Amino acid sequence: MTFPKTFYHWRPHPWHGLDIGSHAPDVVNAYIEMTPFDSVKYEVDKTTGYLRVDRPQLTSSMPPTLYGFIPRTYCGARVQALSPTSKKGDGDPLDICVISERPINRGEVILRARIVGGVQMVDGGEADDKIIAVLHEDPFWEHVNELEQIRETLLDRLHHYFETYKLPPIGVADVKIVERYGAEHAKKVIQAAQADYNEMYGG
Repeated sequence: MTFPKTFYHWRPHPWHGLDIGSHAPDVVNAYIEMTPFDSVKYEVDKTTGYLRVDRPQLTSSMPPTLYGFIPRTYCGARVQALSPTSKKGDGDPLDICVISERPINRGEVILRARIVGGVQMVDGGEADDKIIAVLHEDPFWEHVNELEQIRETLLDRLHHYFETYKLPPIGVADVKIVERYGAEHAKKVIQAAQADYNEMYGG
């Protein structure tokens, strides 16, 4: 069977083919890999752009927010420079946690996220920051622009999740939460990750 040429549309790679958004670093596009309902760790396959199963969660905790990455970002030398206890960037797109009042129970969605802060995490000596944001179109969070406006209980859950999500059944994980930071520093991390991406892959 022959199809008209208009049928041949390629799906863009979510890391390289999606745009970060015209209002970055204040509001960015985010590609969601995991939801708070997922007990399996999913992540985008860097070659194909499809979502792949990475591993079952090693502990009983699940992500307390939507979890994904910011397109066209890369954690390289500039991101590492903002994380002085790390040895290098982790070579992945910049991670983002997005808070939504209404449950979103499926991954592989794109949304707009307003930046409010972040967590400086070092995983195996590599800078692995987690940007924290709220769903931009969510009226429930429309007043929130800073991390200090998020309830401490939710931030504690994020802290605990990232300290334990790689924890083996016996032993310890080489993951360290260094500090939390506000929107101003989070936006510097995003801009650094954009510059690292442009250097690695071209603008």
